[in-house]
Amino acid sequence: MTQLDFADRVVIVTGAGRGIGRAHAELLAARGAAVIVNDTGGAIDGSALTEDPAAEVVAAISAAGGKAVASSASVATEEGAQSIIDTAIANFGRLDAVINNAGIYSVKPWTSVTLAEYQAFLDVHFFGSLLVARAAWPHLIASGQGRVVNTVSGAILGVPDMVHYGSAKGAIFGLTRNLAVAGHEHGIKVNAIAPGAGTRMIDEAADALPPGTAEYMKQSMPPELVAPVAAYLSHESCTVTGEILNVAGGGVSRIAFGYTAGITDTALTPEGVAARLDAILALGELQPAPLMLPTPATGA
Repeated sequence: MTQLDFADRVVIVTGAGRGIGRAHAELLAARGAAVIVNDTGGAIDGSALTEDPAAEVVAAISAAGGKAVASSASVATEEGAQSIIDTAIANFGRLDAVINNAGIYSVKPWTSVTLAEYQAFLDVHFFGSLLVARAAWPHLIASGQGRVVNTVSGAILGVPDMVHYGSAKGAIFGLTRNLAVAGHEHGIKVNAIAPGAGTRMIDEAADALPPGTAEYMKQSMPPELVAPVAAYLSHESCTVTGEILNVAGGGVSRIAFGYTAGITDTALTPEGVAARLDAILALGELQPAPLMLPTPATGA
């Protein structure tokens, strides 16, 4: 198979100063992309630090012969999102793909999470993905082969003490599906990954995981085994849209939401629902939920 090449492609990667985002940026640059490495340098919970990991990644890419520029703007504001896009256009004159990877993380009982913390998780995860994609949209249309890769999590399916994180990631799932519909007429494909890797987020979650899980993930699930999936989804040859791919340790699978066969009863009652609940829930031949893609207009 021909190697996927990113020559003449310009890609933004948010949260690219460490971990999975850095792996994305370095793989894309190694394949010829010009990369905007965005990272605020914040701590895992979003609090400020004085580090500049984006500059470090750019230096490493440049030393390896690649092309990259740094951005320290926040994805969580309109001004920050626009600044990231402006950095791409000012340095490389175009934009072809966005990988929304930036995120914050913590583990705590949902009743202990303040409303300000809930808002912060929405601001970075959901609004960060939304604002960057929206600012990038005109340039992705101009590209003719625009791509958006969002980042969700297995936490959307429910895990202990991650209501704030999992629900924010769930919002990105809905965003991904709906942007895939919006991008269809422009040739923009929008997908998401649900990555698993041994990063600093795993250190934060270690106490909430079964014993030995964090150590296993660090040994067997490097960020470099997530990046190839994001790279494919951001490449012009990507053929899918509206999909969520689970990727960890070299394994890749599809996360699919769908409809069961269910029941039909035009005299439905609460008792009827209770009596036939097993039939309603039975997976059987689950039908994946289709994207409601618009039908191309036809001439009169």
